[in-house]
Amino acid sequence: MAASRDPQSPLRWTCKSARTLAAELAARRHPVSHTKVAQLLRESGYSLQGNRKTEEGGDHPDRDAQFRHINRTVKDALRAGEPVISVETKKKELIGNDQNRGRQWRKTGTADKVNGHDFPSPEVPRASPCGIYDLGRNAGFVNAGTNHDTGAFAVASIHGWWRAEGRRLYPRAGRLSIADDDGGSNGWRLRLWKWELQRLADQTGLILTVCHFPPGTSKWNKIEHRLFSCIGKNWRGEPLRDYETVVRPIAGTTTAKGLKLACRLDRRKYPVGRKITDEEFTRVNLKPTKFHGEWNYTIYPTGKRKL
Repeated sequence: MAASRDPQSPLRWTCKSARTLAAELAARRHPVSHTKVAQLLRESGYSLQGNRKTEEGGDHPDRDAQFRHINRTVKDALRAGEPVISVETKKKELIGNDQNRGRQWRKTGTADKVNGHDFPSPEVPRASPCGIYDLGRNAGFVNAGTNHDTGAFAVASIHGWWRAEGRRLYPRAGRLSIADDDGGSNGWRLRLWKWELQRLADQTGLILTVCHFPPGTSKWNKIEHRLFSCIGKNWRGEPLRDYETVVRPIAGTTTAKGLKLACRLDRRKYPVGRKITDEEFTRVNLKPTKFHGEWNYTIYPTGKRKL
């Protein structure tokens, strides 16, 4: 509420409730009920509002140009019949009898009873869902890790998708295009991510073309609203008491537009703190593009000539 036109007034912007405002007005000899205060606020164009995530921060000057580059790369690959995937690892989910936001239709009085407090210790198990979304086939694969979210885990998730789905769906593929976020365990700054991609290229024989979304634009990645939003709906109001509760709803996810998901539980260890030395990094057979080579690059199998 604008309590004063003086910009230095401490009450120019206030978070006081209608009851508190009514009490202060009464103390200043303006007795009024809190309901009347609320009515007056509404008539003056005020309403109770929360935060809205709309601020992107400073836009990179080449943001739109990078979007166009990603669009061209994806369209060219799809026209050639090559696989194109979007990759992202979501926040860790606590495993236990804790509240999971959202509501479900249930018989009255049968709501799940969960812990009153959830202050997790490091010993509390967690799950890190890494999603792989196949843009050409509207299909997804989720690797639910039980250990650390590292570059090795992100690439292992891609490899898991390739073994389970990709090589069967794209038996003649020689190239895999990856649309990726700019940060996290699969960010363009991380040597481990690129080192592990080199290992993937060597193991599969695939040429890997990678395009990262510009900083602060991860919500434009299709995996956000095509895959993870659907998973969130299936988890809504469901306490994730064990790993089966994490995997089962994901594997059963379908949409009216035909999205199908597969999910596996990954119990392997992914140690943190792995450093790739300068000498090791020279063995990554990487060719950056002319346009923002830090965001856009191709990794070739070892010994294969860079085109």
